[in-house]
Amino acid sequence: MARPAAQDHCDGRCLIGLGDEDWGEMAELKVVDRDGIEHSIEGRTGISVMETLREVEWGVAAICGGMCSCATCHIYVEGDWMQRLPAPQPDEKELLQELSGYDPARSRLSCQVQFEESLSGLKVEIAPDE
Repeated sequence: MARPAAQDHCDGRCLIGLGDEDWGEMAELKVVDRDGIEHSIEGRTGISVMETLREVEWGVAAICGGMCSCATCHIYVEGDWMQRLPAPQPDEKELLQELSGYDPARSRLSCQVQFEESLSGLKVEIAPDE
């Protein structure tokens, strides 16, 4: 099966995080961009939320590529989803606490959140640039 064309803009449901290899399972990810617009996208499970978000025009910068060293993939996890995620490791928590937009109840680095089928419907908001 051929790889879909890259999405420059997503006005509905998009397929994100796809490579030429087996696509694996897909699950829904709801994302509020920095303009307050909510998008519903399909992301591949088994990869970080960051890997999906950096593929869309309105996503995250992810300058360090997921090494938990830059915080440019900062997101806010909505509602009770935070309790369904593993607790942040000390290095992630340290980076988050340095951000002016840090919210202890909602802040995570998307590179540290593995997107699994059990998280289908996860809603996140992309944090402001710092």
